[in-house]
Amino acid sequence: MAILSIDIPAEKLPTHVSIIMDGNGRWARERGKERVYGHAEGVESVRAVTEACAEWGIPFLSLFAFSEENWNRPQAEVDTLMELMLDSIHRELGTLMKNDVRLRVLGNRERLSDKLLAAIDGIEAETKDNRRLTLILFLSYSGQWDIRQAARRMAAAGADDLAPYLVTAGIPDPDLIIRTSGEQRISNFLLWQAAYAEFVFSATLWPDFRKESLRDALLEYASRDRRFGKVK
Repeated sequence: MAILSIDIPAEKLPTHVSIIMDGNGRWARERGKERVYGHAEGVESVRAVTEACAEWGIPFLSLFAFSEENWNRPQAEVDTLMELMLDSIHRELGTLMKNDVRLRVLGNRERLSDKLLAAIDGIEAETKDNRRLTLILFLSYSGQWDIRQAARRMAAAGADDLAPYLVTAGIPDPDLIIRTSGEQRISNFLLWQAAYAEFVFSATLWPDFRKESLRDALLEYASRDRRFGKVK
């Protein structure tokens, strides 16, 4: 398959792209399918945007895979999502290694099963020396939870800087946050880290979001004038 040309100067590309993946359920309903069908198809979009970021020299890609609030969904859907996550971890290891991609999974590990935690620990260990791209999956995550747990740890350490105690410590804050499906809200995601992020809201449902959609978002980002509160 030909690589889609990006036509954006390297200095105009973000270091860290973060995506709120939304619209799997609606995509499935439009096709008369169960919601889980959309989640399965969304895995293909994860693969496509990961490959694109690796090809285009974007060093960090993070994906909001499952929020703390998502635990309130019907149990059957939650179980299916966890099984899909476990299956994807096992199936994608070879692809991650071939493409020099490191995988990290961040979130509230206390709510994950021992089986899933073992799989996560295994793939993180296998890919820890990969350098081309760091792929971060936020699983059982919320921004408010992250700030609370960081504040507790910061207080216990007698420190006065919150950032080193967030689960994203050592990872650059996102330059660009994309939300798919037409919704225009942050949904409790990276509340601290998103302070100076640029936002692009795409009407495309996540299972239809592929390289072309990501390129459009990057072109929009490249057109922005980022001042960080300063005057240029």
